[in-house]
Amino acid sequence: MRVILGLLAGTLFGAGLAISGMADPARVRAFLDLFGRWDPTLAFVMGGAIVPMAIAWAIQRRLERPLADTAFSLPETRGIDARLAVGAVLFGIGWGLGGLCPGPAIASLSLSPAAVAPFVLAMFAGMGLHRLFTR
Repeated sequence: MRVILGLLAGTLFGAGLAISGMADPARVRAFLDLFGRWDPTLAFVMGGAIVPMAIAWAIQRRLERPLADTAFSLPETRGIDARLAVGAVLFGIGWGLGGLCPGPAIASLSLSPAAVAPFVLAMFAGMGLHRLFTR
């Protein structure tokens, strides 16, 4: 059941990214171009995501356990440290240069695989290097 729900959630998420235009690197770069040809449409997409997420958090707080698992797996809240700051900067640079972040990159593989594959391969290489050096 967990696998089926995961596949359904991932498919819904990917479809939302594709339909909203968040998987389009040109649109993302235009959103980040505050002093040029700024395109604010992705702000509305992100703003629209706040409502269902707020509802999901309200429901989660009332549940003793998830519907398809034995316990919730929520990250601990930690302070801002150098690792977080450097990681955020690297993520932002990659997002700004490539116009993609992990979710939209995976979703874009179905839309334009040849154009997105180098980004996805570099992303997985970076994830692998992180795992190698942080163990």
